Amino acid sequence: MTRNEVTDLIITQKLHKKLTWPQLANAINMSKEWATAALLGQMTLTEAQASKIGTMLDLPAEAIVQLQVVPYKGSLPTAVPTDPLIYRFYELANVYGTTFKALIHEEFGDGIMSAIDFNMDLQREADPKGDRVRIVMSGKFLPYKSY
Repeated sequence: MTRNEVTDLIITQKLHKKLTWPQLANAINMSKEWATAALLGQMTLTEAQASKIGTMLDLPAEAIVQLQVVPYKGSLPTAVPTDPLIYRFYELANVYGTTFKALIHEEFGDGIMSAIDFNMDLQREADPKGDRVRIVMSGKFLPYKSY
C-alpha cells in the first residue's frame, strides 16, 4: 500500500464515518492544521497517533505503518496548480511573494521563514459582506550563515 493509497483511504473513511478534520486532530492531540497535513500525507505520525487514527477510520495495519513513515513532502505538481483554491495560493505567492521577501529581509536580514518550525491557524471570520478566511502563519526565521 503506497502513501497515496493511504491518503485516499483516509479521505474515503473520513467521509464514510462522517468525521471532521478537527475531530481527528483532537483524537491525537494536535492542531487541525497539522493533523490534516499529516493525514493528507505531509507529516509523520507517532505509533500511538497512527494507531488511534487507524482505529477511528478502520484502517488496515499496513496503512497504520505507512502513517509512521517519513513522507516525501510536497504533494503539489510542479506545474501551475489547476484546483481553484490552491491556485489562489499560487497567485498569492506570485503577486505578494516579492513583497513578503522584501519585508522579511528588511526586518530580519537575509534568510527564510521556516516551514519546519511553523504554526498555522485557519479560522472563519464573520463579515457582513461575506465570510472571510483568516490564516495566520508563524514560522521561525532562519538566517543564511556564512562559512
